[in-house]
Amino acid sequence: VQLQASGGGLVQAGGSLRLSCAASGLVFSEWAMGWFRQAPGKEREFVAGISRSGGSSKYGDSAKGRFTISRDNAKGMVYLQMDSLKPEDTALYYCAAESVRRYSSEYVPVKYGFWGQGTQVTVSS
Repeated sequence: VQLQASGGGLVQAGGSLRLSCAASGLVFSEWAMGWFRQAPGKEREFVAGISRSGGSSKYGDSAKGRFTISRDNAKGMVYLQMDSLKPEDTALYYCAAESVRRYSSEYVPVKYGFWGQGTQVTVSS
């Protein structure tokens, strides 16, 4: 399983960014996908997750109302649209995958076993 995240960068507070993650080496439609982040000196934090069908999603408290996770099963891609960014959103953002073939197509895990490299998001005040 390989996960390649991209789309990070420097943005002013209040701005938007869209992160992308390309997945390969897996049957994408059998895997739930998630985004996590880790700021310096802090623990890794769950940001958002999406079911293998794309019909269900979960968000961490910091992401609710501002971030939107989506996926394109035909392309093997998962996205994180981040709006109304705040300086406290500054972190390394990671794409993650978890096999959920045996679960409902709407199941969204909060624990993931496969990780990609991070993409840095920096929000200036």
